[in-house]
Amino acid sequence: MKDKMVNDAQVQSPPNLDVRGDERTNEKCNVNTSVKILEYKGLLWSCGLREICLTALWLPLGALIFCYVTASIFQADDIHETHCKVYNVVPSISAITGISPQRYVWRICIAFHLGPRLLIGSLYYNYHKERTKYITEEKARTVATKLGEACYWLNFIELFALTGVTYISNRENYFIHEKIFIVFMVAALLHMLCRARVGCIASDVVEPVRTNKLVWTLFYVAIAATVGLIIFFLRHRLLCRPLAFTWFSVCEYILATANMAFHAIVVRDLPLHELQVVCPTHNKAN
Repeated sequence: MKDKMVNDAQVQSPPNLDVRGDERTNEKCNVNTSVKILEYKGLLWSCGLREICLTALWLPLGALIFCYVTASIFQADDIHETHCKVYNVVPSISAITGISPQRYVWRICIAFHLGPRLLIGSLYYNYHKERTKYITEEKARTVATKLGEACYWLNFIELFALTGVTYISNRENYFIHEKIFIVFMVAALLHMLCRARVGCIASDVVEPVRTNKLVWTLFYVAIAATVGLIIFFLRHRLLCRPLAFTWFSVCEYILATANMAFHAIVVRDLPLHELQVVCPTHNKAN
């Protein structure tokens, strides 16, 4: 009988242990209630639009300068070689960005600058869309809307073409590189023209875009550079004239510089704007 009572006591002991375990768990829960829970509300990150746009400008410009200087110093024979084997002084952009290791620097910088360029295109689309709301005349409003949409899609085409000429060099596939470069030039010029045109529509009703005159100037410079580029390219390819490819390259650099400046002038149109990551304070309705 005594042994039976001892065994019963041993069997009943685990529930007491469970009670103590529950008490310890409750103590831990009470301790955890004092830990602060981060809800990450409000502003988490911000960056000025000016800094983003200047970064988008300096990435390709800095890479272009780096490629030109290093290629001219260390690989002069490779970059000055032409189709007709004539005397050449200034290498083309395709020549200095198509050799190794410069091609890797150029491709990396172009890849990083594509994001800000897409952002700038979307910003200008909304910017022109907001300006169009104040145009009272129906015909002018329709034209402004279509031009704003054209700017948006031409920016996409221009970026895709720029990506194509960057990653398909003339040394790897000249035929494809040449055709994509033509698409890039046409899209870039049409983009400038549409932006310049939409910025001055109904200027008697709503204020023109601040940089509209500068856009027109860059457009005329780009047109002149494109005409010179075509003329000297034909003189080089068909007539093999000395220094023809040099002047072709000069026109190409002018066109590239005008294009970079065109995409960077958003810092004058929207000088105080910022890109922010903010948690909304209101609850969304289900």
